[in-house]
Amino acid sequence: MSAWLILPFSLCVGSFLGVVIGRYGTGRTILWGRSTCDTCAAPLTPADLIPLASFWLLRGKCRHCGAPIGWFHQAAEVSALAIAAAALAADGPTTAAWIDSALGWALLTAAWIDFDTFILPDEITLPLILAGLAVTWWQNPPALFNHAAAAALGYLGFILLNATYRALRHRDGLGQGDAKLLAAAGAWLGAAQLPNEILAAGLIGIAMAIVTKAQPTARMPFGPALALAFFGLRLSGAG
Repeated sequence: MSAWLILPFSLCVGSFLGVVIGRYGTGRTILWGRSTCDTCAAPLTPADLIPLASFWLLRGKCRHCGAPIGWFHQAAEVSALAIAAAALAADGPTTAAWIDSALGWALLTAAWIDFDTFILPDEITLPLILAGLAVTWWQNPPALFNHAAAAALGYLGFILLNATYRALRHRDGLGQGDAKLLAAAGAWLGAAQLPNEILAAGLIGIAMAIVTKAQPTARMPFGPALALAFFGLRLSGAG
């Protein structure tokens, strides 16, 4: 399959990711639930679900009740397209572009859910650890032990850091999900890149706090910063 097909395919992926993100934690089924209008609950037809195109053809309104359609799903589709374009730019039209796009789409989903709910789903972070080790074994077998050790080191490092923070401040500073996502970064990037991952994520987190004007004591999700640093280092050729 031509790697250039990744661009149109990414729009379909983004549409699906929008469903996953929007329904996470709501109790609604992801694979079998029929898409409906958020306002009138009318079932949507395939013509209503063409990525990006349907929104513009319908002029941003539900064909049944005329209520405005939110930008959420379009944002998910454009984000998935941007990830695929970045992977193509970094890797060229190769199998690696598909692998890195899939990684980026998983990180996008995890980061978005964390931003909305302060939860990094195990359904994403744990498979990412295994996928990172599998890709390492396929691309560079001698590096497998290093990457497995990095996954363990990343997880234990954040667990110990949070335990120290909790002992000093009597509250958690990092979640289990953050530790698992750092473990996934270790599995994909290797031990040498863990300090770069933590530094980059910390700087991104500070920038997010400044942009959002968060108070020093405000709770902020760290998953988006970890995910962005992770994906950026992967595309840069780290690991």
